[in-house]
This record gives sequence, structure tokens and C-alpha cells, in this order.
Amino acid sequence: MTRKSVPLSTLKLGETSNVVHLEVKGLLRRRILDLGIVPGTVLTCIGKAPAGDPIAYLVRDTVIALRSEDAKLIAVNKVV
Repeated sequence: MTRKSVPLSTLKLGETSNVVHLEVKGLLRRRILDLGIVPGTVLTCIGKAPAGDPIAYLVRDTVIALRSEDAKLIAVNKVV
């Protein structure tokens, strides 16, 4: 992660970010890329389960849910 970047899992409801780097490996990396989550992609946190896992994100007009442990592997810059 770069100095300004934070893990995707740290976004609060309603916060928007840009993907900077993927630290995901293997089959999960392929799935994340297939979902359109690549560097430069805009993501918005739109919901969290009561226990905090999974977390729902708006990605290219599509809602996806990621486990917190997987979202921690995606580095983002928050959009102010």
C-alpha cells in the first residue's frame, strides 16, 4: 500500500474510494478482476452486515459483497 492508501475494509458507509493496488493472489485475484475491481476503479461502501462481515460495495453500477479479510487486501485512496 502507498502512504495515502488504506485497506478497502476500512471504508465507512457512504465513503467512496479509488482502487490503487490489489494484494490478492490466486483464484480470488481472478474473481476480483472479473468483477471489474482493477486499479482506478471507483468503489462506494453501501452496507455492512450487523457483525461487520460481509461488506457491500457499489462497483460500476453493480452491488457486490466482499468478506472483510478479502477487502483488506485491496488498497484504496479515499475520495474527499
